[in-house]
Amino acid sequence: MTSHDFGPIFGGARVMVILRDLPPQETVRLANRAWDLGIDVVEVPVRTPEAMDALRAAVVAGRERNRIVGAGTVFSPARVRQAASAGAAFTVAPGLDLAVADAALSYGIPHLPGVATPTEAQRARDHGLIWLKAFPAVSLGPRWFTAVVGPLPELRFVATGGIDAGNAADFLAAGVKVVAVGSALSDPTQIDRLAELARGGRDTATSRT
Repeated sequence: MTSHDFGPIFGGARVMVILRDLPPQETVRLANRAWDLGIDVVEVPVRTPEAMDALRAAVVAGRERNRIVGAGTVFSPARVRQAASAGAAFTVAPGLDLAVADAALSYGIPHLPGVATPTEAQRARDHGLIWLKAFPAVSLGPRWFTAVVGPLPELRFVATGGIDAGNAADFLAAGVKVVAVGSALSDPTQIDRLAELARGGRDTATSRT
């Protein structure tokens, strides 16, 4: 990987799972559950030293199934280094820090920065960051994406923050490429619906990345 292109990572995937603040064993269990359901992309936020252990465990489990795992809450070059050493395939941040993006690229892994305004989105684009995490998505609303993509059509958005099976389809319909779902994965009433979303656009979404 020599750029911040997430096309090869997401492929036709429309759902990414975020496994936050869980012990390594539970992280691996839920990652395997997601993979079994056809949700291929997993992010493990690394806000604490314990979370790094969970990331390492998920990376090992992913390698056994030919699946990749990324590191979230990566907002410093030092944390990029830790995530890279743990085997993360990509990094994600809540905000836009170009130094963090450059650090990730120096390790050969793409970075997904968080944005919440057109100014941030344009700044990221001008730095070669086309795939962006819109956060908090539920506060921005689906119409935000339609409006921003109008003048910046080359951008690809991952909607994160407050997404669940009840509103994910609205964001996808607004042009979001991927929805990132956290706690909803542990809710049995939402699992099947999320899995259906993950599978539904797998073939057609690839041509739009």
